[in-house]
Amino acid sequence: METPGNCNLNSREARELEQKRLQLAVFTELGKALTSSLDLKEVLNSVMEKISELLHPKNWSLLLLDESTNELKFEIVVGKGSERIKALRLKLGEGVAGWVAREKKPLLVPDVGKDPRFSKKADEMSNFTTQSIVCVPLMTRGKCLGVIELINKVEDGAGFSEDDLLILTTLADYSAIAIENAIFFNRVQELTITDDLTKLYNSRFLHSRLEYEVERARRFKYDLSMIFFDLDYFKEVNDTHGHLRGSKLLQEVAQLILSMVRNVDLACRYGGDEFIISDAGHPEKNAVTVAEKLRRPVKGAN
Repeated sequence: METPGNCNLNSREARELEQKRLQLAVFTELGKALTSSLDLKEVLNSVMEKISELLHPKNWSLLLLDESTNELKFEIVVGKGSERIKALRLKLGEGVAGWVAREKKPLLVPDVGKDPRFSKKADEMSNFTTQSIVCVPLMTRGKCLGVIELINKVEDGAGFSEDDLLILTTLADYSAIAIENAIFFNRVQELTITDDLTKLYNSRFLHSRLEYEVERARRFKYDLSMIFFDLDYFKEVNDTHGHLRGSKLLQEVAQLILSMVRNVDLACRYGGDEFIISDAGHPEKNAVTVAEKLRRPVKGAN
């Protein structure tokens, strides 16, 4: 005959056993997902889907470190107010995520109100109230690629535990190598289609893409305009001020172009000081307007 104490013990053991079984299943599924793709977005989504399934956060995010600025940027952010903070960047050391990235250490914060490392910036932007956080670095070969941050457990009143921290750390370690491989693959892919100096698409990509764009415009019966321009007196800039200044000017023009085109447009450096913009879905009149908007600031540049 079982006593109430034995019943409680057996029930607890059964729950723990089921939790272990679920963890093993998640690790197995994640392993399959991580080895089946080199697409960065697919890898990141697989990681966060399994973490959410196992640890049940209300809000969660994966941030990667931008080595050029030493800032963390949101690659994936899910939960209340997530759209409002996607463009937010965190400096190393800023907030819990910034601290974890800088120190390269996992961190459990059961009550953010008692931890001076917590920053209210994201809460103020998203109109969300953070109560507890578990955050771990994505480490590979001693290098921090970014962090995974989970906020508030779904269970009301339940903060994250040391067990949650251990599980998330293990998942992050498991995922970091796959994320690094996907980042490297993504960079190699970008090198084949982008101009190294300006980061615009290169002529090789333009030639491979243009036929597709023309056929798409014909099929869906919309206008496709092409803007082709070069920089007047660019050779004189190089001859007078040197090639470093000339390269800087090309980068400035590229940034100006990117600030004016839409995601669906193609902006290319065709060669030297020549640029091409493919303006999809707009009539010729719109292309003339875009060209004029580009011409004025370029003409006034020193």
